[in-house]
Amino acid sequence: MPSSGFEPRSYGTAVSVTNHYTGWVALLGLAIHPNDHQARRRFVEWAQNGTAVVPDFHKRILFSDEAHFWLNGYVNKQNCRIWSEANPQVYVETPLHPEKLTVWCALWASGILLQKR
Repeated sequence: MPSSGFEPRSYGTAVSVTNHYTGWVALLGLAIHPNDHQARRRFVEWAQNGTAVVPDFHKRILFSDEAHFWLNGYVNKQNCRIWSEANPQVYVETPLHPEKLTVWCALWASGILLQKR
Protein backbone atom coordinates (compact mmCIF):
# COMPACT_ATOMS: atom_id res chain seq x y z
CA MET A 1 0.00 0.00 0.00
CA PRO A 2 1.42 3.47 -0.87
CA SER A 3 2.47 5.58 2.10
CA SER A 4 0.00 8.35 2.91
CA GLY A 5 1.72 9.54 6.08
CA PHE A 6 -0.97 7.89 8.22
CA GLU A 7 -0.59 4.64 10.06
CA PRO A 8 -3.62 2.38 9.39
CA ARG A 9 -4.92 3.00 12.91
CA SER A 10 -4.56 6.80 12.78
CA TYR A 11 -6.10 6.86 9.29
CA GLY A 12 -9.29 5.25 10.63
CA THR A 13 -9.46 7.89 13.36
CA ALA A 14 -9.00 10.72 10.86
CA VAL A 15 -11.79 9.37 8.67
CA SER A 16 -14.22 9.01 11.58
CA VAL A 17 -13.47 12.58 12.72
CA THR A 18 -14.16 13.99 9.25
CA ASN A 19 -17.50 12.16 9.11
CA HIS A 20 -18.84 14.62 11.72
CA TYR A 21 -18.30 17.62 9.47
CA THR A 22 -21.08 19.22 7.51
CA GLY A 23 -20.78 21.22 4.31
CA TRP A 24 -21.82 24.83 4.84
CA VAL A 25 -22.74 27.12 1.97
CA ALA A 26 -21.99 30.84 1.97
CA LEU A 27 -25.31 32.65 1.53
CA LEU A 28 -25.69 35.61 -0.78
CA GLY A 29 -28.81 37.72 -0.71
CA LEU A 30 -30.38 40.83 -2.12
CA ALA A 31 -30.69 43.62 0.42
CA ILE A 32 -34.23 44.94 0.77
CA HIS A 33 -34.55 48.59 1.72
CA PRO A 34 -37.57 50.56 3.02
CA ASN A 35 -37.96 52.55 -0.23
CA ASP A 36 -38.02 49.45 -2.49
CA HIS A 37 -41.80 49.00 -2.23
CA GLN A 38 -42.41 52.63 -3.23
CA ALA A 39 -40.05 52.32 -6.22
CA ARG A 40 -41.87 49.19 -7.44
CA ARG A 41 -45.22 50.88 -7.02
CA ARG A 42 -44.03 53.94 -8.99
CA PHE A 43 -42.87 51.63 -11.81
CA VAL A 44 -46.26 49.89 -11.97
CA GLU A 45 -48.11 53.22 -12.04
CA TRP A 46 -45.75 54.50 -14.75
CA ALA A 47 -46.36 51.36 -16.85
CA GLN A 48 -50.14 51.53 -16.39
CA ASN A 49 -50.24 55.22 -17.34
CA GLY A 50 -48.06 54.56 -20.39
CA THR A 51 -50.31 51.70 -21.53
CA ALA A 52 -53.38 53.93 -21.18
CA VAL A 53 -51.81 56.47 -23.58
CA VAL A 54 -50.00 54.12 -26.00
CA PRO A 55 -51.51 50.61 -26.38
CA ASP A 56 -48.19 48.94 -27.31
CA PHE A 57 -46.28 50.79 -24.57
CA HIS A 58 -45.11 47.48 -23.06
CA LYS A 59 -43.22 46.76 -26.29
CA ARG A 60 -41.12 49.89 -25.75
CA ILE A 61 -39.80 48.85 -22.32
CA LEU A 62 -36.29 47.44 -22.11
CA PHE A 63 -35.26 45.46 -18.99
CA SER A 64 -31.51 45.17 -18.50
CA ASP A 65 -29.01 43.83 -16.00
CA GLU A 66 -25.37 42.86 -15.81
CA ALA A 67 -23.44 40.12 -14.05
CA HIS A 68 -19.76 39.80 -13.22
CA PHE A 69 -17.85 36.52 -13.48
CA TRP A 70 -14.54 36.64 -11.62
CA LEU A 71 -11.65 34.89 -13.35
CA ASN A 72 -9.68 34.28 -10.13
CA GLY A 73 -12.09 31.68 -8.79
CA TYR A 74 -14.08 34.10 -6.60
CA VAL A 75 -16.22 32.14 -4.17
CA ASN A 76 -19.95 32.05 -4.72
CA LYS A 77 -22.70 30.01 -3.11
CA GLN A 78 -22.89 27.58 -6.03
CA ASN A 79 -19.35 26.20 -5.89
CA CYS A 80 -18.16 26.68 -2.29
CA ARG A 81 -18.51 24.19 0.55
CA ILE A 82 -16.89 24.78 3.93
CA TRP A 83 -16.54 21.58 5.94
CA SER A 84 -17.01 22.15 9.66
CA GLU A 85 -18.88 20.76 12.68
CA ALA A 86 -20.65 24.09 13.18
CA ASN A 87 -21.51 27.01 10.93
CA PRO A 88 -18.21 28.91 10.77
CA GLN A 89 -19.82 32.29 9.89
CA VAL A 90 -17.08 32.71 7.30
CA TYR A 91 -16.03 36.05 5.87
CA VAL A 92 -14.28 35.60 2.51
CA GLU A 93 -11.78 38.28 1.48
CA THR A 94 -11.22 38.97 -2.21
CA PRO A 95 -8.64 41.07 -4.08
CA LEU A 96 -9.51 44.73 -4.61
CA HIS A 97 -9.49 44.60 -8.43
CA PRO A 98 -9.76 40.98 -9.63
CA GLU A 99 -9.96 40.19 -13.34
CA LYS A 100 -13.53 39.59 -14.37
CA LEU A 101 -15.82 39.16 -17.33
CA THR A 102 -18.89 41.39 -17.30
CA VAL A 103 -21.98 40.37 -19.24
CA TRP A 104 -24.76 42.88 -19.92
CA CYS A 105 -28.10 41.67 -21.19
CA ALA A 106 -31.35 43.41 -22.09
CA LEU A 107 -34.75 41.89 -22.73
CA TRP A 108 -37.46 43.64 -24.70
CA ALA A 109 -40.32 42.85 -27.06
CA SER A 110 -38.04 42.54 -30.11
CA GLY A 111 -35.61 40.10 -28.50
CA ILE A 112 -32.47 39.92 -26.40
CA LEU A 113 -29.42 42.18 -26.54
CA LEU A 114 -26.16 40.76 -25.15
CA GLN A 115 -22.77 42.37 -24.62
CA LYS A 116 -19.60 40.93 -23.05
CA ARG A 117 -16.83 43.12 -21.62
